Amino acid sequence: MEFTEVHDQSTRQRVARSILVNGPSTAAALAERLDLTPAAVRRHLDQMLEEGEVEAREPRSQAARGRGRPAKAFALTESGRDGFDQQYDDLAAQALRFLAETGGDDAVREFAARRVAFIQERFEGIRAEHPELGSAEILAQVFTDEGYAATVRDSPVGEQLCQQHCPVAHVAHEFPQLCEAETEAISLVLGSHVQRLATIAHGDGVCTTCIPSTPTKTKETVS
Repeated sequence: MEFTEVHDQSTRQRVARSILVNGPSTAAALAERLDLTPAAVRRHLDQMLEEGEVEAREPRSQAARGRGRPAKAFALTESGRDGFDQQYDDLAAQALRFLAETGGDDAVREFAARRVAFIQERFEGIRAEHPELGSAEILAQVFTDEGYAATVRDSPVGEQLCQQHCPVAHVAHEFPQLCEAETEAISLVLGSHVQRLATIAHGDGVCTTCIPSTPTKTKETVS
């Protein structure tokens, strides 16, 4: 890659990060913030628009505008945000590799267990606030609040906790201990065995955990 391409990529990342941190911004605001010419900013914004990384939005208020059309504000799309998520994932993977090298598998498992502590911490709180919810529904709420977009489905043997998104999927592909810790935490709060059927980290479309129905005890007939 030539120097010009590297420089353009670096500037483009600066533009994207400025929008991420400061919210939807006009080309003029970005130019001033990044000490660039408006023409340079517009060139990068045009490329980002073409690749679906940003979208142009009409200004909320046009009351104070002067002559001409009001300047549009540019906001990151989901695709644009994914680029930053990937960078954070790479950093997390590097940190876990270092942890594995220096502390071994036990250290990775301990980290994974601490990361999912939110499951047990939030489960009882939501149960107290919403006594009408079943255990699987409470878990779905816990995971959704943490960015997993979880739902509950009925199954022939009980219920399935389905996570449409996994914030750590990229890292969990290399470190399955993260998925294992989630499964163990779910089992712990439910007080029963559960089985992970699929994970996004290993190529499945949805993370699916089977929560078997608890068999009801029948009363013994006293003869």
